[in-house]
Amino acid sequence: MVTLGLLHTSPVHVPVFDALRDEHRPGLELRHHVDESLLERARVAGPDAVASDVRAALEQAVADGAGAVLCTCSTIGGVAEAVGPGSVPVLRVDRPMAAAAVAAGRRVVVLAAVSSTLGPTSELIEDEARRAGRDIEVRPVLVEGAWELFEAGDSDGYAHSIARAVTAVRDADAIILAQASMAAAQDLLREAGDVVVPVLSSPQLGFSAAARLV
Repeated sequence: MVTLGLLHTSPVHVPVFDALRDEHRPGLELRHHVDESLLERARVAGPDAVASDVRAALEQAVADGAGAVLCTCSTIGGVAEAVGPGSVPVLRVDRPMAAAAVAAGRRVVVLAAVSSTLGPTSELIEDEARRAGRDIEVRPVLVEGAWELFEAGDSDGYAHSIARAVTAVRDADAIILAQASMAAAQDLLREAGDVVVPVLSSPQLGFSAAARLV
């Protein structure tokens, strides 16, 4: 059976990607590896500090039969792509989202609930812009207080805080929700209907791209 490995830094992502599989690729086996300490340590010491443990997690996913691995954490996604074992593709979940943002226009606003995500995501968008031969202006914005709501288990409050931050953005051609956990805010924004620029999140775009790799 074809297997896609997923490396998460929060267990909340497991049901999200299971639901995406059920909707878009039934029959694809997913094997989830969750290590919350990777993000905790990367926030303190930087993503490179966890490179060896990320490599070990990816190697374990391959040993478990993964034909490709999707890293769903934006903070360590670049490290995952860099230290992958080479025998199977490794994709960071936000790369397809970044490519879509570059295609949408020059002015891209990056919203993140964790400051450690802003740098890696901004660099990713700039990398995708270079690949596409486009000029880009990236504006990173930290959604203050949002991550504390997430850590407290207040998923509704978290989603609403992200949605409010989106509606406050001005002068943008695209808005990126840098972390996979922020995607729930999109439902609130669709209901409100008052955001006229693309608001992009990573789970569905990333899953679809990774599923094609296997």
